Formats: sequence, structure tokens, C-alpha cells
Amino acid sequence: MNTGYKALGIDIGGTKIYAAPVDENGKILAVPQKFATPKTLDGIKETLANIIENVAKDASIVAIATAGAVNNENTKILSSTANLVDGYSGIDFQSLSPKKPVFIENDANCAAWAEHYAGAAIGARHSITLTLGTGVGGGIIIDNKLLKGKAGAAGEMHFKMSLERRRPCTCGTYDCFESYASGRGLALTYRDVVNKDISTFQIIERAKEGDPGCILSLDIWQRHIADGIIGLNDIFDTEIVVLSGSMAEFAEVEYIENLVNKEIVTTPVRVKHAAAGNFAGLIGAALLALNKDKNK
Repeated sequence: MNTGYKALGIDIGGTKIYAAPVDENGKILAVPQKFATPKTLDGIKETLANIIENVAKDASIVAIATAGAVNNENTKILSSTANLVDGYSGIDFQSLSPKKPVFIENDANCAAWAEHYAGAAIGARHSITLTLGTGVGGGIIIDNKLLKGKAGAAGEMHFKMSLERRRPCTCGTYDCFESYASGRGLALTYRDVVNKDISTFQIIERAKEGDPGCILSLDIWQRHIADGIIGLNDIFDTEIVVLSGSMAEFAEVEYIENLVNKEIVTTPVRVKHAAAGNFAGLIGAALLALNKDKNK
């Protein structure tokens, strides 16, 4: 890789797409452009093709962060993506970029790499990043390398938290970590506590106002997050767990860290909020793409 190489980082979400050039140090070189995510497959293809044509400029590679597990060749999505249109996972991304190679990676893995390289996990050889939102994503760094697994699907946060088969999960089974630690999980916990349905936003706002049911639900939700981290850390013996995503700001990291370190059987682990910012996905995608390009 020549000094000065850049990637066009693109982060595809269910409602918006961000794009910006990123250098090999993880620096965003222009104000990220924002696009509404189209509601049709053809619309997404057209939008991505236009972004690549108009924004890539002197970038050497196009780097895409996306929902769904991605193969180890970083060329295609392996799993369905519930927050995007039917047929999305079958897109041939390279066909949208006739002049530049395209690299794709799972968005949670991209966020984990951004935190490892330029965020809260700088200096840690072993880290786990959990993205807490409507669902839960995860990226695992072991000895400065992203864990991908045999096919590319490592880091999915669908291990079991219960055998009661009480909480349907987005993956089609029951009682996964995601169904407890996500925003949806918080709402389900509130239902268990109060026997009522309100939105995650309402729970958080009412907790600030002193509502005891909402305060208790938030506490249980954080304990569920801690339970998941205990299991992950006992398996991977990591240095730091980073909490990112829209729900992470409502997690008290010192409280969760204390809960975790009381029960793990490994050495103590730190729990921190993410620091790579709102554009961690496109930064991580760009850094991973440039690193892979360099090592060809």
C-alpha cells in the first residue's frame, strides 16, 4: 500500500447511508455525506452506484459496512438483513463499482475495528465491541486480528440467556442475548416488570423522572448486559469490552464493569463507552479494506 492511499467508506443502515473518504490513519477527509436508504432494491443499487461514482474520486478502494454476516473474502453477504429490503443480501456490490475494487464487512465488525484502531480500545490486543441498538451486534478482536470464524459469521450475539423460550428473537429462535440486551430487550423487560407495553424512549424518559418500574427495568437490562459480558469474557479473556450504538449511552459502564468483575473467572476486564464516534462503521470498513489491500 502506497502512503496516502484512501478508501471511500460507506456505512449502510436501515434508514440512512453515510459516505466519506478515509485515510490509512482512520481520519475522515471530508464531511460525511448522508443519504436516505431507499425502500427498494433497485433504489439501493442506484444510490450506491451514484455514491461510488461521485464521491470515490481518488480513493483506491470502496469499503462498505453493512448489516449481515459477510464471507471471509469480503465479497458477499451470507445472511439475511431484516432491517433492509428483500433481496439486499444478494447484491453484487462489485458490479456497482466498475473502476474500483469493493470490500464489504459486517457493520459491527467495522465498529469493533474502529474502536480497536482509533477509539476506546486503542492499545488493547484483545477487545470486544457490542453495538446496542434495536438489535445487538458484536465484533471480537483477538491478538490484534478480527475474529471471522470459518465462514465469516463469528461475533453474532445470539447465544442463549434462558431456556424458557419466552422471548422470540429476530434470528427466529428464543431468549438470545440480543433479545435481552437490545432496546427491544429493555421494552420486553419492562413488560415483564409492569405487565404493560411502552416504548424504549418512554422507559428512559420516565426513568429520568423517577418512575420506579422504569428504573427497575433499566437496572435489570444492565444486569442482562453484564451477564452476557461475563460469558463472553470467560470465553475470550479480553482486556476491554466497548459498548457502542444508540442504546449504549443509557448503560452505566462503571456499574456494569463492577457487576462483571464480581463474577468472571478470568482476570479483570474494563467496560467503556465507544469513542470512535458516529461514523465508526465507515472508518472501520475503510481501515480494514486498506489493511487487506496492503497485505495482498
